[in-house]
Amino acid sequence: MKKIAVFCGSSIGFNSVYIEQAKKLGEYFSQNNIGLVFGGGKIGLMGAIADTILKNKGEVIGVIPHLLRHEEVVHTNATQMIFTKKMSKRKVKISKLVDGYIAMAGGFGTLDELFEALTLGQLSIENKPVGILNTNGFFNHTLKQLDMMVQEGFLKQSNRDMLLVSENIDDLLFKMDNYMAPNMNKIVHTIASK
Repeated sequence: MKKIAVFCGSSIGFNSVYIEQAKKLGEYFSQNNIGLVFGGGKIGLMGAIADTILKNKGEVIGVIPHLLRHEEVVHTNATQMIFTKKMSKRKVKISKLVDGYIAMAGGFGTLDELFEALTLGQLSIENKPVGILNTNGFFNHTLKQLDMMVQEGFLKQSNRDMLLVSENIDDLLFKMDNYMAPNMNKIVHTIASK
């Protein structure tokens, strides 16, 4: 994978383990020549990842809507900054730029972006790996909710299995590099092609 989108918090959280892991992910990207595509902010975990990659001469591409363009938010040192008119256009642009997605600790925006990426895979609009870096068990309750969706018949196990999870960066990237998308359902293919 040449470029990966990372979805994560614009805050650093209360536990330093999150920012430490963000910096480690940035170092991994730099060492393995993986470009970062992210929300374009210089704050929180996203800023920490971007700063680490830039410090190590890596590529950082920010995609940010005009409404968040304030100088105190935009990462002015990014390799490239792309501005979009709307939040929805931001997601489309990120999708076109990347080979896969990773979610780290974050809030509503992180979950929104994670589930949009999973939905694109479920509908076979994309076949890109979607991973969770589950630092400190941050996503454990989210994963339990997904298991409940399967148990109650609202999510197929094959779609649940699309989400790759690890607490370890090397392990997660290994899973992503070896990801095979599930076979597309004919009904989904018909809906997607209309």
